Amino acid sequence: MENAAILREWFDRVDTEKNGNITASQLKSAFAVGNLEFPLSVVQQMVRMYDFDKNGTMSFDEFVALNKFLLMVQQAFSDLERARGFLLLDDVYQGLAKTGVSLDSPAFYTVCESFDQKGTGRFRLDDFISLCIFVHSARNLFNSFDTSKQGRVSLDLNQFIYCTANCRI
Repeated sequence: MENAAILREWFDRVDTEKNGNITASQLKSAFAVGNLEFPLSVVQQMVRMYDFDKNGTMSFDEFVALNKFLLMVQQAFSDLERARGFLLLDDVYQGLAKTGVSLDSPAFYTVCESFDQKGTGRFRLDDFISLCIFVHSARNLFNSFDTSKQGRVSLDLNQFIYCTANCRI
């Protein structure tokens, strides 16, 4: 329960409008205070991923769900970073597996290229979180179209555009 009280206190500080919801901009500012620098697009994806009532903001319960996900990702990072402060590609692959995602090599290397914008092959915590947010959001969206749970989907153009608009980062 102590953790819930801490989360509530943190949430209430971020909720500057005191309306019981936080926006992506408010969440981005709060992350920056903790030295996590995310592009607004990544924070918006976080909000979309856990915005269960689809109102464009995060309630406290939605925030708690996001926090649980972020703690899982942070733990995967911590388990693999070996006091370096970053993950190498093999570590990223293992880290994704620890969060429940397995990609084939072409998909894995393509997504890593997208999130390794400096081309160093080193992923800091915020890079790894951004990558995990994208992959998990993409998987969730894919699963919404994979109604037969066969691991394959067929999309018409409208559905494809919907998918790309909802997984942009």
